[in-house]
Amino acid sequence: MADFSQYEGILHLPHHISAVHPPMSRQDRAAQFSPFAALTGYEDAIAETARLTDRQLTLAEDETAALDACMQQIRAQLQAGSQPRVCLTVFEPDGRKSGGAYRTVEGHVRRLDLNERTLFLREGQAIPLDRVSGIQIPEE
Repeated sequence: MADFSQYEGILHLPHHISAVHPPMSRQDRAAQFSPFAALTGYEDAIAETARLTDRQLTLAEDETAALDACMQQIRAQLQAGSQPRVCLTVFEPDGRKSGGAYRTVEGHVRRLDLNERTLFLREGQAIPLDRVSGIQIPEE
């Protein structure tokens, strides 16, 4: 066992409180021992890599035929002077990495341009037909 008798004189002295420096808060004292972030942005890069994306699915022939039938129905309604309400399933490519996500877009079709292969909604969106994987025309 170690011999601490040499410290016996200072062992029971009162705790020193500085008259010049105010006491440090517990939060500031804890911050001294927090880990050092040597790689700024590393956590963000890890989170971005871990973020999952979907890949755009290739439609089967029957799904493509169903989409074409819906397009013809929309086109007929536009020619009749109405702006049909649609609910679209659209693939949105991710701007940062390969893949993307599917989202649902609802609106009224203002124009269908088969040359540009784009569907224009009255709400201001222009949706490329190549990204559309589903169309529903709700009964109004």
